[in-house]
This record gives sequence, structure tokens and C-alpha cells, in this order.
Amino acid sequence: MNNLSVENLAKNYDERQLFENLTFGLEQGQKAALVGVNGCGKSTLLKIIAGIEPPDRGEVSFRKGVRVAMVPQSPEFDDNDNIVQAVFAEDIEELNVIRDYEIAIHKATVDPENAPDLTDVLERMDQLNAWDYESQVKQLLGELGLHDLEQKMGELSGGQRKRVALARALVVKPDFLILDEPTNHLDLDVIEWLESYLATANLTLLMVTHDRYFLDRVTNEIMEIDQGELFRYKGNYQNFLEKKAEREAQDAATVDKAKNLLRKELEWMRRQPKARGTKAKYRVDAFYETKEKASKGTQRAEMEVNLKGERQGKKILVMEHVSKRFDKIKILENFEHTFQRKERVGIVGPNGVGKSTFLNLLIGNILPDSGNMELGQTTKFGYYTQEEQIFNPNSRVIDVIKEVAEVIKMADGSVITASQLLNQFLFPPKMQFNMVGKLSGGERRRLQLLRVLMNNPNFLILDEPTNDLDLMTLNVLEDYLDNFEGCLMIVSHDRYFMDKLTDHLFIFEGEGQVRDFPGNYTDFREQGGKLAKKEEAPKKSTDKSPAPAEPVKTEKKKLSYNEQREYDKLEGEIAKLEKERDTKTALMNQKTDFEELQKLAEELEAIRDSIEEKEMRWLELSDKAGV
Repeated sequence: MNNLSVENLAKNYDERQLFENLTFGLEQGQKAALVGVNGCGKSTLLKIIAGIEPPDRGEVSFRKGVRVAMVPQSPEFDDNDNIVQAVFAEDIEELNVIRDYEIAIHKATVDPENAPDLTDVLERMDQLNAWDYESQVKQLLGELGLHDLEQKMGELSGGQRKRVALARALVVKPDFLILDEPTNHLDLDVIEWLESYLATANLTLLMVTHDRYFLDRVTNEIMEIDQGELFRYKGNYQNFLEKKAEREAQDAATVDKAKNLLRKELEWMRRQPKARGTKAKYRVDAFYETKEKASKGTQRAEMEVNLKGERQGKKILVMEHVSKRFDKIKILENFEHTFQRKERVGIVGPNGVGKSTFLNLLIGNILPDSGNMELGQTTKFGYYTQEEQIFNPNSRVIDVIKEVAEVIKMADGSVITASQLLNQFLFPPKMQFNMVGKLSGGERRRLQLLRVLMNNPNFLILDEPTNDLDLMTLNVLEDYLDNFEGCLMIVSHDRYFMDKLTDHLFIFEGEGQVRDFPGNYTDFREQGGKLAKKEEAPKKSTDKSPAPAEPVKTEKKKLSYNEQREYDKLEGEIAKLEKERDTKTALMNQKTDFEELQKLAEELEAIRDSIEEKEMRWLELSDKAGV
């Protein structure tokens, strides 16, 4: 029985037909992703299903008793609420008492002398058997990195607000979960936890995401909106790519056949008398049907990126003994690197550790506290920022591009107009005269990317470039970047994008320390690499004396013979378990039988527990050895 039924759904936006006659259903345990080009109506469809927007036509219905939760792309909160109030916003009796309990415990901890009477709230917790639920909520908040529950929502960053939105949706234990770009603005460790959680959770999932690893490891079905139609593909992202290629090849053959038929039909139509009534009606109807099929394949366009980067000299950028701090936070300490031509660097680290500050330091927006930075005479930066560029919503799309240049030089030396360039970036002539305020979020990001690339940079810095971009745009962008002749630096939580384009990583470990790792992000994780957690910073020494130039060395404690043997084996055991975990997760994506899925979920949970136990032991032994 379907948890969700969608029948004959249609929606127009600003005189543009997004989709028409969409009909589909999702059963309990199905985990589906919705994909398609920017502006095709993915987020609008999610809002209609969630009841936030009305359709023009059609019906959406959930099975009786199904509890639905949604995490929108840009969650909204009352800035005056604290995290507790935001997370426990749903009026559910068990959640209400857990919220009251957390507030009371916090007050008792902060001000023990004026601690509230807990008798009533403890009795209510007992009556509702809410203790297990409270423990699960606590674990959930911990995994999402939400510790200071009294912090006001107005003080939180975009990533923190996204984590609160996820917590708000997950604490209600939904039967049906709707997610719109759930990985945007999240730390990599939170993304990996969420990926594992959703892969094993017994719920129905419908999401929009550009994260291809996330798609591959969580979903068992992908639905594509293409030219207003819905196409369904069983399996994960890899299967989707194979089946989509087969469908498009079949469509191309159908279009070719229809074109041949159309020529014959045209000849027949022209030979007949002018009055329509004298023609055989079935032939007239067949003509228009064939004409529609023949023109179908000509409507699909693909983005082109053929922009030229400026020639790069031998010296690009040299950084010597560079240090930078803000107040008491060290961003860099004694950092050194000489950038080479065609170097591809990925930057990873928890939110708040200084990655964006480092980028601004590179391009000269801020100056180092000490050290030298020598920029090559021919080096020309292009900086795509994480924050969406603010365009005047009343400006026309073409005017936004003409602000940079009327004509643009291409990679082959030719010159094209701003209008032609916009057409290559999937802004056809009709859309070029639209107001920017009418564009979707992904379309605005594509416009921002175009403005950066048309300046012909030879040192390209991309800060979260994949947010809000559709999969087709990402594939074309990756192909362009793969052949880019200049330097490339990427900050991204999209592991697929990073793995595909980077040769080495700058690992921001906190306290100004940056490690240069030879390999991509998956290499880093497979070798047991872990990212520092931002919340661990306060645990460091509070000594007010000046920081020493070199890290303080602690005397190594010698491990016993048995401990050393255990330590040597642990990395291999952890790696083996992680492979087993990935195999089980992939297997789950192929199964549809509920009992098999349940069994696999239990096995996967046991493997995750074992990994966590061994990682904790590895850390304990490495600390003891002073490694």
C-alpha cells in the first residue's frame, strides 16, 4: 500500500509549464530521489507534496496515520527561539515533556541554588515511558553536533540552522521524510552520519540532492523530471545513469523514425485539398502526433563551457611562513606552499575552522599577520563564493552579464556576444530578458558561475560550487574543470566532486595547523583519516601565556607488547569493517523485500557499532603512545 499517492499533478510558474499529469506513488520503505535540470520544478513538487504550495491541478494524498516531516532547502526559524524550542516545535506529547525536561535540567545545571522542582516533569516522563525516546533524541542531537541547546537561532550559521532543521524533522520519528538538498552547508562528518542513518532507517524517503555519493548509498529509486514528464528508475545512481542513457538512445531512435514519417505525412498533407474537412481525420491526427514526436528531441539543450583562461607564468603564488589569527582563533600558523601550474587542491575541515578565511587570504581580500606572499605577474584569480551573489532582482539576466562584458573570448580564440554565451549556459533568448528575481536558486547560482568564468581566470577558487546546481550542470562543469589549464582550489562537502577533481588536500586541523595530504577525500578516509571536530576546541589548554612557536611535545608512553600488537592490527580491522559496511549498504539499495531489508539493517547497525568501538580503542592506544 502506498504511503504517498500523487495523481495528475500539474503546476505552472510565471507562464512556464513545470510539469503536467505527474502520477506516482511511494510505498513504505522506498527511498527515492528526485532529479532534473535547475528550474524543472523539483523543489516546487516537494513543496506541493508537503502541503506548502497548492498545485494547479491534481491531488496529493498520504495514507491515514502517516507522520510526515520536511527539511526545506532554506529552513526558516524565529531568530528569538533557542535550539530547544526550534527542535521540539511539533506539538507531540512525548516531545513536549522531553523539551520541558531538557529545559529544567539546564536551569538546574546553570543555577543549582534556584533549581526548579523536577517532580512533575519526572512523573510525566515515567507516565509516557519517554526515557528511551529522550535517550534517542540526545544521541541524535549529539550526532548532529547540537550541544548548546540554549543558543539562539539568530546566532547560528547556515550549516548550524540546517542541522537544527534536520533534528526537528527526525525527532518526530517520521514515517515519510521529505528532504530538499539535505547535504548543503553540512560538515562532511555530519553528511556521512546522515547518509548511514537514512540508509538503515525504516521510513519512506523523497529527496532532492546533487550529492552523487549520497544518492548512490541511500536511494533505491531515482525519479527524473525531464521536459515536464516523470521517468522512474529502480536502483541507485549508477543504475540511473545506465538506464537514462538507454532511454535517451531509444528516444533518439524514435525521433529519427518520427522525422522520416513526418516527411511522408507532409507530402500527403500538401497534396490534399486546402479544406481540412476533405482530409481523412485519422491521417490529420496522426500527422500532428508524429510532428510532436519528431520535435521532442530537439527541445533538449546541454550547457557548454568553452571559456578561455589567461596564460599562466612560471611563478603562480608562493606562501612563506604565513600566519593569521582572528582574536584568539588561529587560522594559519607558519604555513608554507608553492603553487604549481595545473595544481588541483581540495580543502577540507569542519565549519568554522577558517577555510573561507584562507581563500580570502589567497586572493588578497585580507592580509596575513606575518610571513610573505608572492603573487606571479600573470596570475588572475576567479573566486566563486559560497554566499550566493546578490543580483538586483529587477535586473534582466542579460544586463547582469553585460555588466562584465559585451563580448567574450572563447577557448578557440573566437569571440561571442553576451547573449550567445548565456544561451550556452542554458539561458535561451526568451529567458535572457526575464528578471533575475524570477530565476530558481540553481539558475541564479549558474548565472553567478558564468560571471566568474567569463573573466578568464587562470587560478580558479570554488567555495561550495555544487550547492543548488543540478547533476547535468555539475557533469559539464566537471568536464570543463578537468581540462582547465590553470590552478584549481575547491572547498566542497560534495565528496564525489572533490574525488573527481583534486590531486591532494589541505586538511585544516584547527589551531592554525594545515596538513598536506597526497590524495583525494576517499583516499584520506580509507587510510583512517578523521576531520577535527569544531566542538573540541574548548578542551584545549586555557593557559594565557604566549603560544610557543612549535607544538608542545609530550613524552611518549610506551605501549605494552600486547597493546602494540593490538594497535598495529586495529587500522586493518577498521578498514575491513568499513568495506563490509559499504557492501551491506550497496546490497540494501538492491533489495525490496522488507524482511531482507530489516535483517540487513540490523547487521549494518552491528557493524557500525563495531567500527565505533574499534575507533575509540585506536584513539585510546594512540593517545597513550603519544602518536
